[in-house]
Amino acid sequence: MDLSKLLEKLYQKLLSEKTKERSEKVILWIALVSFGIHLLMIGLIHFHIVTINEPSNLLKNPIAAIYTPFSFILVYEVYLLIYYLSKSTSTYISKQYEIIALIIIRRLFKDLSDLSLSANWFKMKNDLQFTYDLVASVLLFYLIYLFHVQRTKVYRTIENNENHSSSISKFINAKKWIAISLVPILLIIAIYSFFNWSIGIFQPLEGHAISFKNINNIFFEQFFNILIIADVILLLISFFHTDEFHKVIRNSGFIISTILIRLSFSVSGIINNILIISAILFGLSMLFIHNKFEKKLAGKINEIEE
Repeated sequence: MDLSKLLEKLYQKLLSEKTKERSEKVILWIALVSFGIHLLMIGLIHFHIVTINEPSNLLKNPIAAIYTPFSFILVYEVYLLIYYLSKSTSTYISKQYEIIALIIIRRLFKDLSDLSLSANWFKMKNDLQFTYDLVASVLLFYLIYLFHVQRTKVYRTIENNENHSSSISKFINAKKWIAISLVPILLIIAIYSFFNWSIGIFQPLEGHAISFKNINNIFFEQFFNILIIADVILLLISFFHTDEFHKVIRNSGFIISTILIRLSFSVSGIINNILIISAILFGLSMLFIHNKFEKKLAGKINEIEE
């Protein structure tokens, strides 16, 4: 089979609009069912019908049950990130930012179930974390809005010569191959993380307690490692497509932004929130300056045409 035909066949199977819509419906049903199961387990534990030693306290408060469907929705958001990888670099990066923002929102549901609601609000660790996450979620929402505004700005028309069109086509095909490769990796990491977390609940061992000290990092810590590798490969391939300084700097800046997000999984408390906000602020700054370059170059093109 011709390589281009194989690429198109795999792409249509894994990342077409039809596949995206089907995946969305499946995930929504899984999210609803998982929410019901989580509530049922909390009820069984509350009435002492079953006993589970679960260190993250997700089976003690009904509010924490929202955490489970949100986790499945987040996995679908990661699929969307892969879906947009071959379509637009800035959209792909914005999906990364949306995912980390949703992780913090999901964490808020867990924080709510651990609140002490005492007069010593700023001395309680869980209450402080809730405050940090609350402020961070608002800031991230606004920064992502600004990023969306910047990424929709277009100042230059694409050249229509044959060499340029061929270069773009090859770059898009390379992004499609990377996206196709990421789909099975996503599934493997998701299934592996779920089963390991399940084993950690029903057969609690010291090793599992260490591995899942921060339950919010399960799956995403590993997947962002993969994303960094994918982003570096994309950057290197992009040199075949363009060597324009402002585009190279922008793409390099996006990789640094992704690395900062990955580093945020390694720390907790306010440092975690600062790293996440810094990552998105850095990416937004890079896109803003890139657009300034594009605007200036567009002005020069118009002057030459006149």
